[in-house]
Amino acid sequence: MRAQVTRRGFLKSTAGLSAAALPAVASAQTALERPPKQPKPDEFSVTAPVSIEVHARPIPSFDNRERSRTRFGSLEYRSGLILTSSFRGFGGLSGLRLDAKGERFIAISDKAGWFTGRIRYRGREMIGLDDVEASPILGPDGKPITAQGWFDTESLALDGSLVYVGLERVNQLLRFDFSKGFTRSLGEVVPLPAAAKKLPYNKGLEALVMVPKGQPLAGTLIAISERGLDAQGNILGFLIGGKTPGQFSLRRTDKFDVSDAALLSSGELLVLERKFSFIGGVGIRIRSIPIRSVAPGAVVDGPVIFLADLGNEVDNMEGIDSHVTPEGETVITMVSDDNFSMIQRNLLLQFTLVE
Repeated sequence: MRAQVTRRGFLKSTAGLSAAALPAVASAQTALERPPKQPKPDEFSVTAPVSIEVHARPIPSFDNRERSRTRFGSLEYRSGLILTSSFRGFGGLSGLRLDAKGERFIAISDKAGWFTGRIRYRGREMIGLDDVEASPILGPDGKPITAQGWFDTESLALDGSLVYVGLERVNQLLRFDFSKGFTRSLGEVVPLPAAAKKLPYNKGLEALVMVPKGQPLAGTLIAISERGLDAQGNILGFLIGGKTPGQFSLRRTDKFDVSDAALLSSGELLVLERKFSFIGGVGIRIRSIPIRSVAPGAVVDGPVIFLADLGNEVDNMEGIDSHVTPEGETVITMVSDDNFSMIQRNLLLQFTLVE
């Protein structure tokens, strides 16, 4: 969902799907493993990626009021980047998934584009992006999905070589097999529960998480709406596929809406949320939801482990993921959607989960 507000304004205000619909076993290749490098195209095309350059400016401190501060709830600031590019299609980053090392990434733009590449580190700090490629998200007919008016791609999940993308305004779910062409693979429409198809305009599927083997709900795609509400005013979520498909709710508090979610190996579902008002300003938070509490008919809740506002280096935070370092640290990565606005920013932030 777009937040059509100015950054200056922000600052002033803040002193039923069956299991058969999802494959039981994904292929051995993962979506983040790129095929042999293809020749660089001369121009952006429908069927082939194009290499782009992304500039990165470091964010030395997360707190603008107390620059030496590094601890924010259960998270400790590691590093951050402001990302810019002369490529006109770069921006609107609404979903992000990383490999096990926290290096290779797949991201989606809400203008129906893929971005892939690698985060470059110096020690524990991010310093830039390499090998960045952009390409249009293709539909079953091989054409960009924008050709049929589908563009608000907001949520992203990986399952081996399979990639799931949720389209918010049209309430659709697409599945791609990246072993068949990487970002040039064609999307296949996945049926959604009837209630998911009826989510309010521009408040549809905002978070997708595929539950891996060894976790409760293994093989289930968890889908959470931005602000589709049940009769009690809680946020609607759906369990797609798996052994216990159904509908659940996430308790809505303090007028926060869902932006994204990520699942830790410990079994905690981290839900990224945001809110904005001209009176109260902007708020970004993360709640930790035990995956074992998610079940058909359940209303789930959990503690807030991170809270930030525009006194911090945040923007329209829309994507979250995690990885574990060789030293055993759990790293949380967040990305923002600049809405292709000159007054907003594409931010890439990393924190260590310390509790």
